[in-house]
Parts: sequence; C-alpha cells; structure tokens
Amino acid sequence: MIPVKDIELKKGQSANDLVKQFYGAGGFSAKKVADGVDILETMFKDKGCKRMLSLPAAPISTGMRGVVKDLVKNKMVDCVITTCGLLDHDFARVWKDYFHGDFAMDDVELHKKGVYRLGNILIPKDNYGSILEDKIQPVIEKLYAKGVRNISTKDFIWALGESLEKEKNRESSIIYWAWKNKIPIFVPGPTDGAVGSQVWLFYQKHSDFKFDILADEQELASFVFDAQKMGALMIGGGISKHHTIWWAQFNKGLEYAVYITTAVEWDGSLSGAQTREAISWGKLKEKAKHITIEGEATILLPLMIAALLERL
Repeated sequence: MIPVKDIELKKGQSANDLVKQFYGAGGFSAKKVADGVDILETMFKDKGCKRMLSLPAAPISTGMRGVVKDLVKNKMVDCVITTCGLLDHDFARVWKDYFHGDFAMDDVELHKKGVYRLGNILIPKDNYGSILEDKIQPVIEKLYAKGVRNISTKDFIWALGESLEKEKNRESSIIYWAWKNKIPIFVPGPTDGAVGSQVWLFYQKHSDFKFDILADEQELASFVFDAQKMGALMIGGGISKHHTIWWAQFNKGLEYAVYITTAVEWDGSLSGAQTREAISWGKLKEKAKHITIEGEATILLPLMIAALLERL
C-alpha cells in the first residue's frame, strides 16, 4: 500500500519537478502523465529505436504547433504520420494569423462574415483558402515543369518545405524543418484537406500529375523493415494512429507507445482503442512499455515534452 501524497507547488518549479510529483499524487490521469514521460525518456534514450510521431490536424491551428515543430526541428522523431489538415494549418500560418475565439460563438454570424471556427480558434477565409492557393500552385507548377508527374506525399511535402527557404517566418513551420532535416512526413489521406484540393485543382488541366500513395507505402516499408526497434508518440486517433500501428506490426510491433486521446473505447473506435488492444494484433509487442493517457493534447503535450527536454 503506497500512500497518496499531495502535490506541492513552489516558486520557480520546473515542468519536470511538477511531473515527478504526479507519481505520488496517485490519480487520476496525473500518474499516467508521469508514466508517459518515463516511457518517452526511455524511448528517446534508446539509440537503436526509430521514433514515430502521429497526430491529426486540428491541434496545429493552436499553439501546440510550436511543440510539434520543435520535435521535428530538434530531430527528436524519425518520421511523422498525419492528415492533410496539418499541412493546411502549418503552411497557411507561415503568412497569416489564426485568432482566438470561443466554442459558443454564433456560427451563422461567423459564416456571414467569412470566418471559419475550429473549436475556439477563428480562421478568416483569406487566411486559409486563398493564401494556400496563392502559395501552393506555384510549387506544383515548378514540379510539373521539372517533369514530375507522380509524386509521393513525402516528396511533395518536402517540396513545400523547400519553397519556404526564403520566407521570413519559415522557422515556425513543421514542414520547413521536415525538409531541412530530411524527416519524412507521410499523409495517407492526402486529398482530405486544402493542400490536397490544390493538387486536385491542378489535375483539372494536368491529369497526368498525381499523388503516388504506394510510393509512400514503399518508403514506410523500408523505414519499418530497417528498424531494430520502434516507438511511437501518438496524439489522437484516426488514420494517423492506425497507419502508425498498422506498419509497426510488420516489425513485430512497437517497443514503446505513448498515446494521448479524449476518445472512449466502448464504441469500438480506433481513436478510443487503448494501447493494450493493439497487443492482440501484434501492433505492440507483448512486453512493450506503453500507456494510454486520457486528456486533451494541447494541455498535456507541452507539459510532457517540457519535462522530457529537462531530462534529455
């Protein structure tokens, strides 16, 4: 029987000092956060481990974009699997701002004013659709002029990153650092977002220009088969999470897995599926170090990575 200890807050306390107290606090998700940081520390210190990051798009509309950018900039992950919207929000925000809003705002009024609401984030139309068209079409045209007709999402994303080389705010971009550090970003569903729609738009007059999804799968296969061990930090579920654990099964499963989710498991959804369920599929090893942390990533991820950076 281990007694529960109160958390003591002190002036000048670091993120790691706080997280360490979560062990003694006993409950509820706090202890899971502490265990999650421990697993991440072990994973990042394991030199033989390839590290995967999976996440959906929506958090990139928030300040959490900076945390993900730092993971890529500092080469803390070896590949990223995500959705098209991450490209949309990351690329648009190089030039245009998103704004604070509220979940309870009048959506009819916002629509009349030409403002999109993503949760409590506000995105003026011109800061999303127009800017993406203005900046992405020249990149596609340049690729086409070079003779490119079939391109993987990884190579297309690197081309977007390279196009930012002379932009003032380039270093704020996840895509830019992925290109700079040659860290692959894979988007299994590339047409489910504004960037993919720009490729479709170009396709209307150049039907020989296409995404080569299987080229991405081939690169993922090489990534997985060459790995001695694999670990993953997974934010949210959906296609990004599933693609990560799906490929992991072909190398005997993940050695480490930290999963942050707000979804429940009793509806049978992949987003709600706990990491332990993946063991039955061989997507996690039977003796894997793993944890599912129930909570919202824009709160938990900055805290966990800040604590992790102090340890590393």
